[in-house]
Amino acid sequence: MLLKIHPVNIQQVHQLQKISKETFLFAFANDNTPENLSDYFEKAFSIEALTKQISDHNSRFYFVYDDDKLAAYFKINIGESQTEIGANDGMELERIYIYPNHQNKKIGAFIINEVKIKGILEDKKYIWLGVWEHNLKAIKFYQNHGFKKFDSHIYYLGNDPQTDLMMRLEL
Repeated sequence: MLLKIHPVNIQQVHQLQKISKETFLFAFANDNTPENLSDYFEKAFSIEALTKQISDHNSRFYFVYDDDKLAAYFKINIGESQTEIGANDGMELERIYIYPNHQNKKIGAFIINEVKIKGILEDKKYIWLGVWEHNLKAIKFYQNHGFKKFDSHIYYLGNDPQTDLMMRLEL
């Protein structure tokens, strides 16, 4: 298994949309209505929304390849592009999604390590993220990698207000 990361560019927006929708559905389709998923997809994963996000100089998407097969993606935000905090000394890991057939291969740990390196190189003091309170597997994963809960916030999926735990990793 050879893992590589590559920044996502504007020409890959359709590929980003595809992996975004597919991995999100795998993770959350059973817990949300089709209407709320559709509404969320239009806001977060439309070509227009993704193009705007890719073009934001404070946000970066990365594809993760496992032996040259697209396995995962993640997104980091700094400065004003962070969804909640916006602190200059922090970096947000907004999205981290892995295709089901690539899970349990330590790709998540690889991504966390890459984000830590990026944070250190950019002189950040911490990495933070929001994770749905009912996603116990993800919460445990982040705790195992040193993240600690520091707050919570409401995250809307369609018209459904859901609680995200905010977790932080000191660098």
